[in-house]
Amino acid sequence: MSLLLLEALGALLLLVFIVWWTMFSGRKNGELKDHTADEDKKPSEKP
Repeated sequence: MSLLLLEALGALLLLVFIVWWTMFSGRKNGELKDHTADEDKKPSEKP
C-alpha cells in the first residue's frame, strides 16, 4: 500500500515539475513586443 502512495506522490511531483518547467522556461526578457498593437494606440493625426 505504501508503495502505491509513494508512486502516486512521484507521479504528482513529476506533473508539478513539468507544469513549472513549461510555465517558466520561456524567453529571458519575456514575450516579444507586438508593434502592430502599438500603432493602433497612436491617435490619428487629422490636419
